[in-house]
Amino acid sequence: MASAILWVLIAIVAILVIWFIATYNRLVTLRNRIENAWSQIDVQLKRRFDLIPNLVETVKGYAKHEKETFKMVTEARTLMMKSDSIKDKAKADNMLTAGLKSIFAVAEAYPKLMASDNFKMLQEELAGTESKIAYSRQFYNDNVLSLNQAIQQFPTNIISGMFGFKEREYFEVAKAEKEPVKVKF
Repeated sequence: MASAILWVLIAIVAILVIWFIATYNRLVTLRNRIENAWSQIDVQLKRRFDLIPNLVETVKGYAKHEKETFKMVTEARTLMMKSDSIKDKAKADNMLTAGLKSIFAVAEAYPKLMASDNFKMLQEELAGTESKIAYSRQFYNDNVLSLNQAIQQFPTNIISGMFGFKEREYFEVAKAEKEPVKVKF
């Protein structure tokens, strides 16, 4: 009888240890996925960051009087370089996106620019990069959701608290980009 109770206690302890290890490893995996997802966003932001000076210079040649637009893009690019936190990078990214929209709006007023092979190539590269950024943001936010849910759920929250796992911030879009698009004919 005593040995049966001992075996039951050993089995219960073994199950708890296995659960503890599996839960900890799951949290580590989720944290690492977020780090990887953030790296992917960073790579795409860097790619866009590197394309922007070429785009600005190409448009400048045609639209010399559009200084405000170029200034906004340059400021956003500088802010992106100096940003460390996810919140700051998201803010700079949203500012940069607005600046790029302005550049493309300016470009539409210049038919020769729109026909330029260099401008077309840069526009296509930026469009592809924007798609990759959108996908990377989604992948990052999906992983943040998984980690945050795991951290908040019982009994995983006990282990996450013991080992200092913290909730992560989402990479959010600016409020202006959430507003409905106004189309005028």
